[in-house]
Amino acid sequence: MTLLVLLGATGTGKTDLSISLAKYFGTEIISADSRQIYMELDIGTAPPAPEQLDEVKHHFIKSRSIFDEYTAGKYETDALKVIGKLFETNDYVWLVGGSGLYIDAVCKGIDDIPATDPELRKNIVKRYREEGIDSLRCELERLDPDICSTLDIHNPQRVIRALEACVSSGKPYSSLRKNFEKSRPFNIIKIGLTIDRNLLYNRINTRVDRMMEAGLEKEAEKLYRFKELNALKTVGYRELFDYFDGKTGLEKSVELIKRNTRRYAKRQITWFARYPEIRWFHPDDFDGIIAEIRKRSEKDG
Repeated sequence: MTLLVLLGATGTGKTDLSISLAKYFGTEIISADSRQIYMELDIGTAPPAPEQLDEVKHHFIKSRSIFDEYTAGKYETDALKVIGKLFETNDYVWLVGGSGLYIDAVCKGIDDIPATDPELRKNIVKRYREEGIDSLRCELERLDPDICSTLDIHNPQRVIRALEACVSSGKPYSSLRKNFEKSRPFNIIKIGLTIDRNLLYNRINTRVDRMMEAGLEKEAEKLYRFKELNALKTVGYRELFDYFDGKTGLEKSVELIKRNTRRYAKRQITWFARYPEIRWFHPDDFDGIIAEIRKRSEKDG
C-alpha cells in the first residue's frame, strides 16, 4: 500500500495533473487543501471544476462549512479513515494539495494539543483586536520564550493559538509540542511540482483575473457579514472585505490579492523545501513521474 503525495505551490498545475495520475492508477484523490474543504468558498479557493470532480472521485472538497471549527488534527483523523478504507481495494491512493500542515498531518501526524475553552479564545481574540499583536506577543514571550524562537510571531492565528494553549494548560506551548513522527501502515512517495518562478507568478495573476470575472466580488460580498470566521481569513476574501470596508479601492484590492497569493506561493515553496524526500518534477513530465513512482515502489517492495 502506497500513499502517493502530489504537492506544490498554488498555481503549479496540481489539479489537472492529479486527475490524470489518479486515472492512470485507477484510484481516488484525497484533497490536502485547507480552504477548498469549505463549501461556501466556491470561487476564491479555485477548487476542481464540477466536470473534474466527475472524472475522479475527490474527498474533502467542499465537505465542510465555514461555520464548522475544523482543525488539522481533525483532518488527520478523518483523512486516515478514508485512506484506510480506500486501501482495502486500491494499492495506491493520491493525496493532493498545497497545505503543508495538512500533508504533514497525514504523513507524519501532528501534536495532540488539548482543546481550549472557546470563551478563552474569544477573550484573546478580543484582546488582539483592541490591543494588537504586540501585546499578545509580549505575554507569549513571558509565558513561553522557547516557542517564540520557532513560531511565526507575525502570524496572529499562530500567536493566538500558542497563547491560549499556554493559558489553558498552565504549561509552555513548546512543552506540549512533542514533534515526533507517527508511524503509518503504508509507504509514502512524495512528488513535488515546480515551474519557473516568473511563470508561476504570471499564472497566479491570470487566475486572480479569471476569479474576478467569474464573480469573486459577489461571492465575497455574500460572505462579508461572516468575515470574522477563521475560514474567511483567506487570501482573496480578506482583501475584498477591506474594499467593502472602504479601506481600499477595488483595483487596489485585486492587486493585493495577486501580491498576497504570490507571497503565499513563496511560503509554500519554502515550507516544502525542508523535506529532502520530495522528488521534484515539471507538471508536464507525466512519464518521468510515473517512472519515479514505479522505481520507488519496487525499492519499497
